[in-house]
Amino acid sequence: MPYAQADGAKLYYEETGTGHPIVFVHEFGADHREWETQVRYFSRQYRCITYPARGYPPSEVPTDAALYGQEHAVNDIAAVMRAAGVAKAHVVGLSMGGFATLLFGLRYPQMASALVVAGAGSGAPRAEHTAFKAGNQAKAATLIAQGWKGELAQETGHSATRIQLKQKDPRGWAEFIAHLEEHSALGTGLTMKHYQGGRESIFDWEATLRTMQVPTLLALGDEDGPCIETNIWLKSVLPNAGLWMQPRTGHAINLEEPGPFNREVQDFFSTVERGRWKLG
Repeated sequence: MPYAQADGAKLYYEETGTGHPIVFVHEFGADHREWETQVRYFSRQYRCITYPARGYPPSEVPTDAALYGQEHAVNDIAAVMRAAGVAKAHVVGLSMGGFATLLFGLRYPQMASALVVAGAGSGAPRAEHTAFKAGNQAKAATLIAQGWKGELAQETGHSATRIQLKQKDPRGWAEFIAHLEEHSALGTGLTMKHYQGGRESIFDWEATLRTMQVPTLLALGDEDGPCIETNIWLKSVLPNAGLWMQPRTGHAINLEEPGPFNREVQDFFSTVERGRWKLG
């Protein structure tokens, strides 16, 4: 089992396929297993790398709260790439992973050949940001104390932006819940408190975002309400980005609509690789 040594944590990672590398970065409620449909599709032509974030076994679960947060999350992408011997990769992130992916494009542009930022932006608008952080900090203590089994997992799975998965794919939803219940209460609780509850607003990055040239695909479902405003704004400020919105789809876009998601991402990668993404 390969591990990458990051700052304060060893990160487990998996590789499948050969070709140009793609690194997949998961959301808060998921882990590396939720990229399985993408790995099976893209590994036919690409080298696919997935990893569970710090705090998500089999990666290490640090007990020191200082070892969680947005800086660790973005640096962990680079640590996994270095451990795998990857100098440059396409990076695909969802939600929490999409936030880290976007920040990766700002901090490590030389290591990113293309970015897919999916379902990112919850709590980012300035009018919502303070309350979003406070809410996550408050929920973290409950999560650490109770764990995911039962009430918290069901509450998450039936939320307004996730119920769509259950309605479309009951078996996929049940698998998502089963994985969620296996997550470390401490690891995800500290992640919620210090990453979700401590991260900056994407809107704070405006000046740097306007200069970022890494080809970027913004992706989200039209029923992912907390993310729509931020993604429309990102399309207006990122100079080399496109926006794709999937109808009748919530937050877990890669699980809800794997076929359209894979096709759109494949088309994006192909366009980038042919040097035809940037207009003008």
